[in-house]
Amino acid sequence: MVQRSCAAGGALNGAADDATIARELLAQVALRGAGRSICPSEVARALAADWRALMPRVREVARGLAREGRVVITQAGETRDADGEWRGPIRIAQGLARSSGST
Repeated sequence: MVQRSCAAGGALNGAADDATIARELLAQVALRGAGRSICPSEVARALAADWRALMPRVREVARGLAREGRVVITQAGETRDADGEWRGPIRIAQGLARSSGST
């Protein structure tokens, strides 16, 4: 079951902008708590009925938040560089510069 934070007001029918994606992503990692992570698909599913189309954008927003230290991106249990070359399944967790979920 996907936890929905409703930070973006529930599922959207149209495309979500980067600020909306960032708010939802930060809200979900905050809800999950320290030491736990989310899948980017959880964010996409909370924002769009056609969530698969939103996945590349969610991953790019996560990269930006990782550059700011607001989230950490992991793959196979190892932290990934936000600017590095990586493909495949990732997880997103709270970063060192934790925020209240607002952008």
